[in-house]
Amino acid sequence: MHKEGERLIPINIVDEMKSSYIDYSMSVIVSRALPDVRDGLKPVHRRVLYGMYGLGVFSNRKYLKSARIVGDVLGKYHPHGDTSVYDAMVRMAQPWSLRYPQVDGQGNFGSMDGDPPAAMRYTEARLQKISDEILADLDKDTVDFQNNFDDSLTEPTVMPTKIPNLLVNGTSGIAVGMATNMAPHNLTESINAIVAYIDNREITIDELMKHIIAPDFPTGGIIYGYDGVRDAFHTGRGRIVLRAKVNFEEIGNRNAIIVTEIPYQVNKAEMIARTAELVKDEKIPGIYEIRDESDRNGLRIVYELKNDAIPNVVLNMLYKYSSIQTSFSVNNIALVKGRPEQLNLKDLIHHFVDHRHEVIVRRTEYELKKAKERAHILEGFMKVIGTQDDLDKAIAIIRHSANPAEAKTGLINEFDLSDIQAQSILDLRLARLTGMELDKIRAEYEEIMNLIKDLEDILANEDRRFEIIKNELIEIREKYGDERRSEIDYSGGEMSIEDLIPDEKVVLTISHAGYIKRTSLSEYKVQSRGGVGNRAATTRDEDFLEYIVAATNHQYMLFFTEKGKCFWLRVFEIPEGSKTSKGRAVQNLINIAPDDKIKAYIRTNDLKDVDYVKQMNVVMITKNGTIKKTSLEAYSRPRTNGVNAIEIRDNDQLLGARLTNGSSEIMIATKNGKCIRFPEEKARAVGRGSIGVRGISLDEGDEVIGMIVVDDVQNETVLVVSEHGYGKRTAVEDYRITNRGGKGVITLNITEKTGNLIAIQMVTDDDGLMIINKSGVAIRMGMDEMRVMGRNTQGVKVINLKKNDSIAAIAKVEMDKDVEEIEEEAEMENLEITDGEVTIETEVTPTDDAGVPEDETAAADDGEEDNDSE
Repeated sequence: MHKEGERLIPINIVDEMKSSYIDYSMSVIVSRALPDVRDGLKPVHRRVLYGMYGLGVFSNRKYLKSARIVGDVLGKYHPHGDTSVYDAMVRMAQPWSLRYPQVDGQGNFGSMDGDPPAAMRYTEARLQKISDEILADLDKDTVDFQNNFDDSLTEPTVMPTKIPNLLVNGTSGIAVGMATNMAPHNLTESINAIVAYIDNREITIDELMKHIIAPDFPTGGIIYGYDGVRDAFHTGRGRIVLRAKVNFEEIGNRNAIIVTEIPYQVNKAEMIARTAELVKDEKIPGIYEIRDESDRNGLRIVYELKNDAIPNVVLNMLYKYSSIQTSFSVNNIALVKGRPEQLNLKDLIHHFVDHRHEVIVRRTEYELKKAKERAHILEGFMKVIGTQDDLDKAIAIIRHSANPAEAKTGLINEFDLSDIQAQSILDLRLARLTGMELDKIRAEYEEIMNLIKDLEDILANEDRRFEIIKNELIEIREKYGDERRSEIDYSGGEMSIEDLIPDEKVVLTISHAGYIKRTSLSEYKVQSRGGVGNRAATTRDEDFLEYIVAATNHQYMLFFTEKGKCFWLRVFEIPEGSKTSKGRAVQNLINIAPDDKIKAYIRTNDLKDVDYVKQMNVVMITKNGTIKKTSLEAYSRPRTNGVNAIEIRDNDQLLGARLTNGSSEIMIATKNGKCIRFPEEKARAVGRGSIGVRGISLDEGDEVIGMIVVDDVQNETVLVVSEHGYGKRTAVEDYRITNRGGKGVITLNITEKTGNLIAIQMVTDDDGLMIINKSGVAIRMGMDEMRVMGRNTQGVKVINLKKNDSIAAIAKVEMDKDVEEIEEEAEMENLEITDGEVTIETEVTPTDDAGVPEDETAAADDGEEDNDSE
């Protein structure tokens, strides 16, 4: 029964549900879940900032209780639950949630482990310095205001922000029928892109991407692959794969994977707990223990591995199953003029610049209005107190008036003033009527007129307005810009990585204990012969650098182990390290057996080039003098666990491997100073599984120390170096061609002073030489400083060694033309005093060639083939 006078309106329930649901969804879309494209804020965040602005808790004021701020926002602008306001404010203060936090919180504001913040009665907050820029000029009529929920106050519909907040902080929100998920970006990069857009409105997205390279997440990490980034910038949608920042360490006698940065929005505690479960269920084998060693200095999660685990394999399992690899699905949806739109990078920049332009126009109009009002008042002052007579007249009018209204009317009639001018005269303090003050009023008037002229020029000139936007942005960049935190690993996607990695010259170093790194060649500087060198690498106790090779990033490296296996890496895949860093254990890069060691490396060009691999050969030498030649094609299809390169017999090991072109000559040197030279065709090409043939016959106690390949007999020379720092260059022709398998001829007179022969290299005048001592000192010198001398001599002192030091390795490097300016400094270092003596060049008098019967060298010239396995 309904009461008398009531009207019942029958409504179709389907229509009612439709309209109610549409109203609700529009409300969620427009005033809850989606940010405005201009200031990047949702209503709750805008209200928190405006509430704090109203309370005056700026970055230079003292903190205010969070409950006080929340209460103010709740009571004045945001009629929802207090938790919604407090949670929004807490997130605005978390440095791992926002790339550039807007609230400066004091107290417990939660953690990356998902711990809740303390209750709002315990915490305090104020605005961050950067938020002052979001609120800048709010009082200059730059934005529209609207009534609050009960029409008792007004609030801004958008902030006049100088910060491209939507770009730099991103946002996420779930509306009805749509969602948004926008990535944060680096402020410096974003402003560079916006400035480039202002300079050229026709700029393409690809050109913008030269400035704003990729998203930049507050928690750092690595963006793995670039395709998703490109999609997101071009279309507003894209899937970006994020990886934790990982490195390997040795803890005690175990290998460990150390995570120092985790992907954005990953809960650290949950991630560790989930990984522990996977380890327990044996989904991820090889992990011995997981520890969270994070502290106030930074994040550090330790995955300690079992002794038999291969770090790279475990790491790949972690990427696959745990959240140290996640993805961030970009979906750029924001409100443009109150309607949700999907936006690409250029759209975002365009809307922000438009907003800034409108703010500048409105601010200038406001300042112009204020300036004109002030000028109007100053004109009144000058009419009334311009001369002594006028002033006396005005004072007389005021004195003889019965009340202020009469005085005002009198002034208006006498001096032809407006109401405002007359009131300002009446409000003047007597002190302003002195002569000095009058001068000040005239100066202020002049200043105001200049300002009005300038402001009118800004309003008339669009180019000037855009120049102002640009300058203000550059100022913001100088103030708040920082380095990017997220690295980009371009190799992760389908994209060709070579396009993104410059093909620059690098030096690869491998230490005796198997640590490898690549260093830009420019880090090494040139010194003259006889210099003492500068510190090259910090290695572990009793470790020293054993191999050095010059390469470029796009080349390939083949690694040959002493057990006869071959592994394969691109040069850019070898981790970069500074000149003084230790590098990474090779075991972590390739799956080499624990008891094996890399003994040779070959730098090759593109292994996918069929003609190249068919034309080139790999020649290998073992310690006992066995030589083997195989076509490079046999090594052009790498396998993760390596391929067999040569069968190694007992008490032998692979010593070196070199690339030949089919018509090269081979020279093999031994510890006792012997050397043999023969054409490479004397060793015919065999398959990968063969043993090889005799290359040189050895005396008792002698062993092979190296092999070189000669391609240009006229210009190339043979360099040999002994362990105590003696060396010399000899013409190749000084060594006669013999058959393989002979004993060879003397190459350096070995004495106690010279020490055993340790290295043989093929050099020309254009080459440089890198010498590394066992103490870790490196010296780089030009070969043009060493003259070519006879074969059977002791040579010259190549490097001055301190007591008990000896040479560990030498390598040929190309001399870099860009380092000439360092040569003067190098010459200064040449005179450095070592062990109380001035370093000078020393040359040893050559002994007579005839002193050694050369005939003994021909003893086996007919070439023994007793270990020829073919």
